[in-house]
Amino acid sequence: MGRGGQAKNRTDGAMRKCIASGDLLPKAQMIRFVVGPDNAVVPDILGKLPGRGIWVSATRDALEKATAKNLFARAAKQTVTVSDDLVARVEAQLAQRLIDLIALARKSGLAVSGFEKVKDRLNKEDVKVLLQSSDGSERGKTKLWTPEGARYVGWLTTRELGQAFGRETVVHAAIGAGGLAPRVVEEAARLKGLRVSEGGQARRKG
Repeated sequence: MGRGGQAKNRTDGAMRKCIASGDLLPKAQMIRFVVGPDNAVVPDILGKLPGRGIWVSATRDALEKATAKNLFARAAKQTVTVSDDLVARVEAQLAQRLIDLIALARKSGLAVSGFEKVKDRLNKEDVKVLLQSSDGSERGKTKLWTPEGARYVGWLTTRELGQAFGRETVVHAAIGAGGLAPRVVEEAARLKGLRVSEGGQARRKG
């Protein structure tokens, strides 16, 4: 399996229409928004806030288009306010969601960090997700590999990965088989749409 492959969707089959592209997509590939009591557009990363959902595909281009062209107001059929930092807030919330899931995997014993521990898991063929920081040493990262059928995630920073493991920084991590692995892959795919260009280049450095 090549690096950066798209997640297999863990979804109930429900599809939603993106207000920016008009495409029908699985909910797992989209961001839900609602209009709050103050008429402000609010991102609903977990998809649980009350109110009529407004859906945008989880890509920076789609979110920027929806913001710039006032598409939220058109979809809501009312005047709404959209904060200037909406896209940045969505990115930050997606990153935190992914960090929290990795932390849960660590606490359940499914995730390890550190070059040698990850290499050991790879040799034991016990890796479903290989994670490497976007700003880590490229030389070190090339010494590890993504197993066949596993997924690669390389768009969290060393500090973000560190947060998931209760450390200041982490470059290499891995998650084994278990219920959390598909959820990590799914959330990582949404974050990738905001952090990685179509050409595979990171949009930012951590």
